Amino acid sequence: MTPQFEIQLIAVIVAVGCALPGVFLVLRKMSMMSDSITHTILLGIVLAFFITHDLSSPLLIVGAAIMGVVTVWLTETLTRTNLLAEDAAIGIVFPLLFSIAIILITRYAGSVHLDTDSVLLGELAFAPFNRMIVFNTDIGAKAIYTAGTILIINLVAIFLFFKELKLVTFDPVLAAVLGFSPTMVHYGLMTLVSLTAVSAFEAVGSVLVVAFMIGPPVTAYLLTDDLKSMLIISVLIGTINGILGYQLAAIFDVSIAGSMATMTGILFISVFILAPHRGLLSIFRRRKMQKTKFGKMTLLFHLLNNESSFIQEQVSQICIVQNHLNWSDHFIKDIINRLQGENCIEVDGVFIKLTDKGRKTTIQEYNELFS
Repeated sequence: MTPQFEIQLIAVIVAVGCALPGVFLVLRKMSMMSDSITHTILLGIVLAFFITHDLSSPLLIVGAAIMGVVTVWLTETLTRTNLLAEDAAIGIVFPLLFSIAIILITRYAGSVHLDTDSVLLGELAFAPFNRMIVFNTDIGAKAIYTAGTILIINLVAIFLFFKELKLVTFDPVLAAVLGFSPTMVHYGLMTLVSLTAVSAFEAVGSVLVVAFMIGPPVTAYLLTDDLKSMLIISVLIGTINGILGYQLAAIFDVSIAGSMATMTGILFISVFILAPHRGLLSIFRRRKMQKTKFGKMTLLFHLLNNESSFIQEQVSQICIVQNHLNWSDHFIKDIINRLQGENCIEVDGVFIKLTDKGRKTTIQEYNELFS
Protein backbone atom coordinates (compact mmCIF):
# COMPACT_ATOMS: atom_id res chain seq x y z
CA MET A 1 0.00 0.00 0.00
CA THR A 2 1.23 3.49 -0.81
CA PRO A 3 1.54 6.05 2.02
CA GLN A 4 -1.23 8.15 0.42
CA PHE A 5 -3.62 5.20 0.46
CA GLU A 6 -2.68 4.30 4.03
CA ILE A 7 -3.33 7.85 5.20
CA GLN A 8 -6.80 7.86 3.65
CA LEU A 9 -7.54 4.38 4.98
CA ILE A 10 -6.57 5.44 8.52
CA ALA A 11 -8.72 8.55 8.21
CA VAL A 12 -11.74 6.55 7.05
CA ILE A 13 -11.35 3.93 9.79
CA VAL A 14 -10.99 6.61 12.47
CA ALA A 15 -13.93 8.61 11.07
CA VAL A 16 -16.22 5.58 11.05
CA GLY A 17 -15.03 4.46 14.50
CA CYS A 18 -15.69 7.92 15.93
CA ALA A 19 -19.05 8.43 14.22
CA LEU A 20 -20.66 5.30 15.69
CA PRO A 21 -20.52 6.29 19.40
CA GLY A 22 -20.85 9.93 18.35
CA VAL A 23 -24.42 9.30 17.17
CA PHE A 24 -25.47 8.42 20.71
CA LEU A 25 -23.57 11.38 22.18
CA VAL A 26 -25.46 13.73 19.87
CA LEU A 27 -28.83 12.15 20.63
CA ARG A 28 -28.12 12.28 24.37
CA LYS A 29 -27.12 15.95 24.04
CA MET A 30 -23.61 15.21 25.29
CA SER A 31 -21.60 16.54 22.34
CA MET A 32 -19.30 18.71 24.47
CA MET A 33 -18.50 15.69 26.63
CA SER A 34 -16.51 14.30 23.70
CA ASP A 35 -14.33 17.42 23.68
CA SER A 36 -13.77 17.06 27.41
CA ILE A 37 -12.90 13.37 27.23
CA THR A 38 -10.53 13.72 24.27
CA HIS A 39 -8.45 16.17 26.31
CA THR A 40 -8.63 14.74 29.83
CA ILE A 41 -7.64 11.20 28.81
CA LEU A 42 -4.19 12.67 28.28
CA LEU A 43 -3.89 12.53 32.08
CA GLY A 44 -4.70 8.82 31.98
CA ILE A 45 -1.99 8.29 29.36
CA VAL A 46 0.56 10.19 31.45
CA LEU A 47 -0.25 8.34 34.68
CA ALA A 48 -0.14 4.97 32.90
CA PHE A 49 3.23 5.92 31.37
CA PHE A 50 4.63 6.72 34.81
CA ILE A 51 3.67 3.18 35.85
CA THR A 52 4.86 1.31 32.76
CA HIS A 53 7.62 3.65 31.41
CA ASP A 54 6.63 2.36 27.97
CA LEU A 55 4.78 4.46 25.39
CA SER A 56 3.75 1.35 23.46
CA SER A 57 2.20 -0.38 26.47
CA PRO A 58 -1.50 -1.31 26.12
CA LEU A 59 -1.94 -0.07 29.69
CA LEU A 60 -1.86 3.47 28.29
CA ILE A 61 -5.16 2.77 26.54
CA VAL A 62 -6.57 1.29 29.75
CA GLY A 63 -5.47 4.33 31.74
CA ALA A 64 -6.96 6.70 29.18
CA ALA A 65 -10.26 4.82 29.16
CA ILE A 66 -10.46 4.93 32.95
CA MET A 67 -9.69 8.65 32.99
CA GLY A 68 -12.44 9.23 30.43
CA VAL A 69 -14.95 7.53 32.71
CA VAL A 70 -13.58 9.51 35.69
CA THR A 71 -14.14 12.72 33.69
CA VAL A 72 -17.77 11.80 33.07
CA TRP A 73 -18.27 10.81 36.71
CA LEU A 74 -16.76 14.05 38.06
CA THR A 75 -18.84 16.13 35.64
CA GLU A 76 -22.07 14.37 36.55
CA THR A 77 -21.27 14.52 40.27
CA LEU A 78 -20.92 18.30 40.08
CA THR A 79 -24.09 18.54 37.99
CA ARG A 80 -26.11 16.48 40.47
CA THR A 81 -25.43 19.03 43.20
CA ASN A 82 -27.70 21.44 41.23
CA LEU A 83 -25.14 24.16 41.88
CA LEU A 84 -23.67 23.90 38.37
CA ALA A 85 -25.13 23.25 34.94
CA GLU A 86 -23.53 20.48 32.90
CA ASP A 87 -21.67 22.87 30.60
CA ALA A 88 -20.25 24.71 33.63
CA ALA A 89 -19.19 21.40 35.20
CA ILE A 90 -17.40 20.43 31.98
CA GLY A 91 -15.72 23.86 32.03
CA ILE A 92 -14.29 23.04 35.46
CA VAL A 93 -13.34 19.37 35.10
CA PHE A 94 -11.92 19.52 31.57
CA PRO A 95 -9.32 22.31 32.13
CA LEU A 96 -8.39 20.96 35.57
CA LEU A 97 -7.51 17.42 34.48
CA PHE A 98 -5.96 18.51 31.20
CA SER A 99 -3.78 21.11 32.95
CA ILE A 100 -2.59 18.52 35.46
CA ALA A 101 -1.53 16.32 32.53
CA ILE A 102 0.37 19.19 30.89
CA ILE A 103 2.15 20.02 34.18
CA LEU A 104 3.18 16.39 34.70
CA ILE A 105 4.49 16.13 31.14
CA THR A 106 6.55 19.32 31.32
CA ARG A 107 7.84 18.56 34.84
CA TYR A 108 8.57 14.84 34.76
CA ALA A 109 8.46 13.69 31.14
CA GLY A 110 10.27 16.46 29.31
CA SER A 111 12.78 14.08 27.72
CA VAL A 112 10.13 11.58 26.62
CA HIS A 113 8.39 11.65 23.25
CA LEU A 114 5.01 12.53 24.71
CA ASP A 115 4.26 15.69 22.77
CA THR A 116 1.17 17.71 23.71
CA ASP A 117 1.04 19.38 20.28
CA SER A 118 0.98 15.97 18.62
CA VAL A 119 -1.78 14.81 20.92
CA LEU A 120 -3.90 17.89 20.22
CA LEU A 121 -3.34 18.38 16.51
CA GLY A 122 -2.00 15.04 15.31
CA GLU A 123 -0.38 14.55 11.92
CA LEU A 124 -1.71 11.88 9.63
CA ALA A 125 1.21 12.35 7.26
CA PHE A 126 3.50 10.66 9.80
CA ALA A 127 1.17 7.72 10.51
CA PRO A 128 2.57 5.50 7.70
CA PHE A 129 6.06 5.73 9.25
CA ASN A 130 4.94 3.93 12.41
CA ARG A 131 4.84 0.36 11.09
CA MET A 132 3.35 -2.85 12.44
CA ILE A 133 6.02 -5.57 12.34
CA VAL A 134 4.96 -9.18 12.86
CA PHE A 135 7.63 -11.91 12.66
CA ASN A 136 9.95 -9.46 10.90
CA THR A 137 7.27 -8.75 8.30
CA ASP A 138 5.90 -5.27 7.66
CA ILE A 139 2.09 -5.63 7.48
CA GLY A 140 1.24 -1.95 7.26
CA ALA A 141 0.85 1.18 9.34
CA LYS A 142 0.26 0.51 13.02
CA ALA A 143 -2.58 3.06 13.14
CA ILE A 144 -4.62 0.95 10.70
CA TYR A 145 -4.69 -1.94 13.14
CA THR A 146 -5.11 0.19 16.25
CA ALA A 147 -8.02 2.18 14.85
CA GLY A 148 -9.39 -0.91 13.12
CA THR A 149 -9.51 -2.82 16.41
CA ILE A 150 -11.45 -0.02 18.09
CA LEU A 151 -13.78 0.18 15.09
CA ILE A 152 -14.56 -3.53 15.42
CA ILE A 153 -15.13 -3.14 19.16
CA ASN A 154 -17.55 -0.25 18.52
CA LEU A 155 -19.40 -2.20 15.83
CA VAL A 156 -19.74 -5.30 17.99
CA ALA A 157 -20.79 -3.27 21.07
CA ILE A 158 -23.47 -1.33 19.16
CA PHE A 159 -24.72 -4.49 17.41
CA LEU A 160 -24.99 -6.45 20.67
CA PHE A 161 -26.42 -3.64 22.79
CA PHE A 162 -28.35 -1.66 20.18
CA LYS A 163 -31.68 -2.22 21.91
CA GLU A 164 -30.30 -1.09 25.28
CA LEU A 165 -28.54 1.94 23.81
CA LYS A 166 -31.66 2.98 21.89
CA LEU A 167 -33.93 2.57 24.90
CA VAL A 168 -31.64 4.36 27.35
CA THR A 169 -31.00 7.17 24.87
CA PHE A 170 -34.66 7.95 24.23
CA ASP A 171 -36.38 6.81 27.45
CA PRO A 172 -34.09 5.98 30.39
CA VAL A 173 -37.05 5.75 32.79
CA LEU A 174 -38.70 3.05 30.68
CA ALA A 175 -35.34 1.29 30.39
CA ALA A 176 -35.06 1.15 34.18
CA VAL A 177 -38.64 -0.11 34.52
CA LEU A 178 -37.91 -2.91 32.02
CA GLY A 179 -34.90 -4.02 34.05
CA PHE A 180 -32.04 -2.38 32.15
CA SER A 181 -29.44 -0.32 33.96
CA PRO A 182 -29.24 3.18 32.40
CA THR A 183 -26.13 3.93 34.48
CA MET A 184 -24.28 0.84 33.25
CA VAL A 185 -25.21 1.53 29.62
CA HIS A 186 -24.20 5.17 30.03
CA TYR A 187 -20.76 4.42 31.42
CA GLY A 188 -20.28 1.65 28.89
CA LEU A 189 -20.86 4.21 26.14
CA MET A 190 -18.44 6.63 27.79
CA THR A 191 -15.82 3.87 27.92
CA LEU A 192 -16.24 3.32 24.18
CA VAL A 193 -15.83 7.05 23.59
CA SER A 194 -12.64 7.08 25.68
CA LEU A 195 -11.17 4.04 23.90
CA THR A 196 -12.03 5.53 20.52
CA ALA A 197 -10.43 8.86 21.37
CA VAL A 198 -7.17 7.46 22.69
CA SER A 199 -6.80 5.04 19.76
CA ALA A 200 -6.94 7.98 17.36
CA PHE A 201 -4.70 10.34 19.35
CA GLU A 202 -1.34 9.58 17.79
CA ALA A 203 -2.65 9.58 14.24
CA VAL A 204 -5.19 12.40 14.07
CA GLY A 205 -5.11 14.31 17.39
CA SER A 206 -7.95 15.25 19.69
CA VAL A 207 -9.26 18.11 17.54
CA LEU A 208 -10.01 15.81 14.60
CA VAL A 209 -11.41 13.15 16.94
CA VAL A 210 -14.02 15.66 18.12
CA ALA A 211 -14.74 16.71 14.52
CA PHE A 212 -15.22 13.08 13.43
CA MET A 213 -17.21 12.14 16.53
CA ILE A 214 -19.72 15.02 16.40
CA GLY A 215 -19.68 16.39 12.83
CA PRO A 216 -21.04 13.36 10.89
CA PRO A 217 -23.75 12.47 13.45
CA VAL A 218 -24.98 16.07 13.66
CA THR A 219 -25.06 16.25 9.86
CA ALA A 220 -26.93 12.93 9.66
CA TYR A 221 -29.39 14.15 12.30
CA LEU A 222 -30.51 16.85 9.87
CA LEU A 223 -31.26 14.22 7.24
CA THR A 224 -33.16 11.49 9.08
CA ASP A 225 -35.25 10.64 12.15
CA ASP A 226 -34.43 6.93 12.11
CA LEU A 227 -31.60 5.73 14.40
CA LYS A 228 -30.34 2.98 12.10
CA SER A 229 -30.37 5.34 9.13
CA MET A 230 -28.57 7.95 11.21
CA LEU A 231 -25.80 5.45 12.02
CA ILE A 232 -25.39 4.51 8.35
CA ILE A 233 -25.47 8.10 7.10
CA SER A 234 -22.96 9.14 9.79
CA VAL A 235 -20.57 6.43 8.62
CA LEU A 236 -20.93 7.53 4.99
CA ILE A 237 -20.43 11.20 5.85
CA GLY A 238 -17.36 10.39 7.98
CA THR A 239 -15.90 8.43 5.08
CA ILE A 240 -16.54 11.29 2.65
CA ASN A 241 -14.97 13.79 5.06
CA GLY A 242 -11.86 11.67 5.42
CA ILE A 243 -11.31 11.15 1.69
CA LEU A 244 -12.22 14.66 0.49
CA GLY A 245 -10.29 16.21 3.39
CA TYR A 246 -7.13 14.43 2.28
CA GLN A 247 -7.64 15.49 -1.34
CA LEU A 248 -8.11 19.08 -0.19
CA ALA A 249 -4.89 18.91 1.85
CA ALA A 250 -3.00 17.44 -1.13
CA ILE A 251 -4.22 20.17 -3.48
CA PHE A 252 -3.40 23.11 -1.19
CA ASP A 253 -0.44 21.50 0.62
CA VAL A 254 -1.85 22.14 4.10
CA SER A 255 -2.48 20.16 7.29
CA ILE A 256 -4.31 16.91 6.59
CA ALA A 257 -6.11 16.84 9.95
CA GLY A 258 -7.05 20.50 9.55
CA SER A 259 -8.41 19.88 6.05
CA MET A 260 -10.51 16.96 7.22
CA ALA A 261 -11.95 18.99 10.09
CA THR A 262 -12.64 21.83 7.64
CA MET A 263 -14.37 19.45 5.23
CA THR A 264 -16.49 18.19 8.13
CA GLY A 265 -17.60 21.75 8.80
CA ILE A 266 -18.23 22.52 5.12
CA LEU A 267 -20.39 19.43 4.66
CA PHE A 268 -22.36 20.20 7.81
CA ILE A 269 -23.01 23.79 6.71
CA SER A 270 -24.11 22.58 3.27
CA VAL A 271 -26.60 20.13 4.77
CA PHE A 272 -27.66 22.70 7.37
CA ILE A 273 -28.67 25.01 4.53
CA LEU A 274 -29.92 22.52 1.93
CA ALA A 275 -31.41 19.59 3.91
CA PRO A 276 -34.86 18.79 2.45
CA HIS A 277 -36.80 18.87 5.72
CA ARG A 278 -34.63 20.53 8.38
CA GLY A 279 -32.43 22.72 6.21
CA LEU A 280 -32.43 26.49 6.56
CA LEU A 281 -33.85 27.04 3.08
CA SER A 282 -36.53 24.42 3.64
CA ILE A 283 -37.57 26.01 6.94
CA PHE A 284 -37.61 29.47 5.35
CA ARG A 285 -39.71 28.19 2.44
CA ARG A 286 -42.10 26.37 4.78
CA ARG A 287 -42.55 29.44 6.98
CA LYS A 288 -43.19 31.59 3.93
CA MET A 289 -45.83 29.13 2.71
CA GLN A 290 -47.46 29.10 6.17
CA LYS A 291 -47.45 32.90 6.26
CA THR A 292 -49.03 33.05 2.81
CA LYS A 293 -51.68 30.45 3.69
CA PHE A 294 -52.50 32.29 6.91
CA GLY A 295 -52.78 35.56 5.00
CA LYS A 296 -55.13 34.09 2.41
CA MET A 297 -57.44 32.54 5.01
CA THR A 298 -57.41 35.72 7.11
CA LEU A 299 -58.53 37.82 4.14
CA LEU A 300 -61.20 35.30 3.16
CA PHE A 301 -62.55 35.14 6.75
CA HIS A 302 -62.56 38.94 6.90
CA LEU A 303 -64.61 39.21 3.71
CA LEU A 304 -67.01 36.44 4.73
CA ASN A 305 -67.65 37.93 8.17
CA ASN A 306 -68.48 41.31 6.66
CA GLU A 307 -70.70 40.15 3.81
CA SER A 308 -73.87 40.66 5.87
CA SER A 309 -72.72 44.01 7.25
CA PHE A 310 -74.61 47.11 6.21
CA ILE A 311 -71.27 48.79 5.66
CA GLN A 312 -69.94 45.94 3.53
CA GLU A 313 -68.93 48.19 0.67
CA GLN A 314 -66.83 50.31 3.00
CA VAL A 315 -65.05 47.46 4.83
CA SER A 316 -64.37 45.62 1.57
CA GLN A 317 -62.28 48.46 0.20
CA ILE A 318 -58.68 47.39 -0.25
CA CYS A 319 -57.33 50.31 1.77
CA ILE A 320 -59.77 49.64 4.63
CA VAL A 321 -58.94 45.91 4.66
CA GLN A 322 -55.24 46.73 4.68
CA ASN A 323 -55.74 49.11 7.59
CA HIS A 324 -57.81 46.59 9.58
CA LEU A 325 -55.30 43.77 9.08
CA ASN A 326 -52.26 46.03 9.44
CA TRP A 327 -50.58 44.55 6.36
CA SER A 328 -47.89 46.09 4.17
CA ASP A 329 -48.66 47.15 0.59
CA HIS A 330 -46.48 44.36 -0.79
CA PHE A 331 -48.08 41.63 1.33
CA ILE A 332 -51.73 42.54 0.63
CA LYS A 333 -51.04 42.83 -3.10
CA ASP A 334 -49.39 39.39 -3.04
CA ILE A 335 -52.33 37.82 -1.16
CA ILE A 336 -54.91 39.44 -3.47
CA ASN A 337 -53.04 38.28 -6.58
CA ARG A 338 -52.82 34.71 -5.24
CA LEU A 339 -56.54 34.58 -4.34
CA GLN A 340 -57.49 36.05 -7.71
CA GLY A 341 -55.41 33.39 -9.39
CA GLU A 342 -57.31 30.74 -7.41
CA ASN A 343 -60.64 32.37 -8.39
CA CYS A 344 -61.54 32.91 -4.72
CA ILE A 345 -62.02 36.68 -4.94
CA GLU A 346 -62.68 39.30 -7.56
CA VAL A 347 -61.52 42.90 -7.52
CA ASP A 348 -63.91 45.60 -8.71
CA GLY A 349 -62.01 48.85 -8.70
CA VAL A 350 -61.05 49.40 -5.08
CA PHE A 351 -63.45 46.75 -3.73
CA ILE A 352 -62.81 43.06 -2.99
CA LYS A 353 -65.58 40.50 -3.18
CA LEU A 354 -65.77 36.77 -2.57
CA THR A 355 -66.59 34.54 -5.52
CA ASP A 356 -68.84 31.51 -5.09
CA LYS A 357 -65.76 29.30 -4.95
CA GLY A 358 -64.11 31.60 -2.40
CA ARG A 359 -67.23 31.63 -0.23
CA LYS A 360 -67.49 27.83 -0.35
CA THR A 361 -63.78 27.39 0.43
CA THR A 362 -63.95 29.83 3.35
CA ILE A 363 -67.01 28.19 4.91
CA GLN A 364 -65.37 24.77 4.56
CA GLU A 365 -62.16 25.94 6.22
CA TYR A 366 -64.15 27.67 8.96
CA ASN A 367 -66.09 24.49 9.70
CA GLU A 368 -62.89 22.42 9.82
CA LEU A 369 -61.24 24.85 12.23
CA PHE A 370 -64.16 25.26 14.63
CA SER A 371 -66.00 21.94 14.34
